[in-house]
Amino acid sequence: MEVQRGSYTISTDPARLQFDVIHDFLANQSYWATGISRETLQKQIDNSTLHFGLYDGDRQIGYAQVLTNYTSFAYLGNVFVLEEYRGQGLSKWLMATIMSHPDLQVTRRWLLATRDAHGLYRQFGFTELAKPETIMEKFDDSAIRQ
Repeated sequence: MEVQRGSYTISTDPARLQFDVIHDFLANQSYWATGISRETLQKQIDNSTLHFGLYDGDRQIGYAQVLTNYTSFAYLGNVFVLEEYRGQGLSKWLMATIMSHPDLQVTRRWLLATRDAHGLYRQFGFTELAKPETIMEKFDDSAIRQ
């Protein structure tokens, strides 16, 4: 899948991903994956279901990944737009593209984790857990750096 908006492109082609851009942002600029090793990130990318690369011409400027079984569950993670490209509506366009992907239209439950982008995700139907008593997690923050 590929969509255009001016000089910008969103593509789900994993061959277009620029690993160094993704790793640099996640390891050095994100709060959720600080210090992620190249090996761990490569494993994440290799085992994710869908990748959404955001490009300005040939330069990757954003990314999101979806882990899904295409019916009952999808986890949205590692969503970012490089700082110099923010404020142009690109994160909204990226989210709209993800949420309208034809293979994800019957997905029953979406999850994500965010510390600071609640306003963005609410625009696409995300809310706090409706039934937090039914959701559990096992979280190990140190695992990402292994």
